Amino acid sequence: MDTALDGAIRVFCERGYHATSIGDLTAAMRLATGSVYKAFRDKHAVFVAAFERYTTVRLGQTRDAAARGVDGREKLRNVLKSYVEHSQGREGRRGCIVVGSAVELSAVDPVIRTRVTAQLKTNETFIASLIREGQSDGSIPDHVAADDTARLMICITQGLRVVGKARLPLDGDRLVGVAMKLLA
Repeated sequence: MDTALDGAIRVFCERGYHATSIGDLTAAMRLATGSVYKAFRDKHAVFVAAFERYTTVRLGQTRDAAARGVDGREKLRNVLKSYVEHSQGREGRRGCIVVGSAVELSAVDPVIRTRVTAQLKTNETFIASLIREGQSDGSIPDHVAADDTARLMICITQGLRVVGKARLPLDGDRLVGVAMKLLA
């Protein structure tokens, strides 16, 4: 099932929800149309399952990147570098299902709006926890407003995904360096 959903994720990220047909999904998922409808009642159900799979995988990647740091500051730097990495190359051009959903569906689909909001809040809470960890270990000054800075970091990370989709070059080291100045 995960392999089939990974195929659906690729198509939804590249084309968006509305431009993706059931035929596109059956080809990407390597399933017959009947099998798709048997496993999921409709395209929306495939999308919700793909969204959940995507966010679970990306959250794991983000937490793995953070875990490679020795203190809160380095953990946050690693998270930002991970976003730059995922915003470049083939994956960057493909796009992010969360960003795509926020733009394409959040205004009209309350189910997706709830999921997008929850995912962004999860990411923001994680970043705020890294800032607080940095404040506890002395790598980030106490005067940094953890919640406000985390919200701004979410704007930065999601913006990286948009810029990557637009195929603009990203100088990761420079951009991460500028973002890290928020923690000075």
